[in-house]
Amino acid sequence: MNAPTIREQVENKIFELLEQHPEGLNWTDLAKMVQVPDNRFHPKTVNGIIWKIPNKYPDQIYKPAKGIFRLIKYR
Repeated sequence: MNAPTIREQVENKIFELLEQHPEGLNWTDLAKMVQVPDNRFHPKTVNGIIWKIPNKYPDQIYKPAKGIFRLIKYR
C-alpha cells in the first residue's frame, strides 16, 4: 500500500479543518493551520493546493466570498 502523497496529505488536512469550522476559513488562516502542525509542507505547495481545491472538488468545497473556503454541506 502506498503512502499518501503530499497533495493528498494537504487535501485531507484541508477537509479536516473545514469540517471543524462550518462557518468556513479564510485563505490565510487555512494556510497557517495546514502548515503549522506539519512544517514539512512547502508554503508554495500549500498555497497552490488551497487555491485549486474548490475546482478539484466543486461538489464538496465552495467559496462563498473572496478568499473564504467552506464545505458545501454547511451552505
